[in-house]
Amino acid sequence: MRAVIVHESVYGNTGQVAAAIAEGVRQAEPTADVQCLPVAEAGPDAVEGADLLVVGGPTHMRGMTTGVSRALAARSGAPEHGGPGLRSWFHSLPDGGGSARAAAFDTRAEVKHAGAAADGIAARLTRHHYDLAAEPAGFLVEGTEGPLRAGESDRARAWGAQLARR
Repeated sequence: MRAVIVHESVYGNTGQVAAAIAEGVRQAEPTADVQCLPVAEAGPDAVEGADLLVVGGPTHMRGMTTGVSRALAARSGAPEHGGPGLRSWFHSLPDGGGSARAAAFDTRAEVKHAGAAADGIAARLTRHHYDLAAEPAGFLVEGTEGPLRAGESDRARAWGAQLARR
């Protein structure tokens, strides 16, 4: 099995979740070829032919990041993002052909009306003819910048293992 985990991370929390998901896939399928890539390094060739594509990003302004939300985060102290966000990355995503499996995740604060980037990610994966292997998943951060809530890395690892087994 070949699994590719693509993530956009502004404060580093989503990258931590992506790494935990990759660990879970490796634990469930020790012979799997697993790549965990920031969105800036995940060109079309990196995802072409993957048996499982997992895509995740932070929730900003109740959905996926935008250029404006990343700029606002940078003004509040987030590291400079520098690369494309997931929204633009999806423009170059190869078609899944209807048989490739995929899953979507996000990081989000547990506040009223926070929204979920994973829903938009899942919708875009579906439009690119990927078969969703699981419902979109959200992993919680403390406040808006993090850190991850206690236990979320373990939950992400378990979710990755479940994805590999399906």
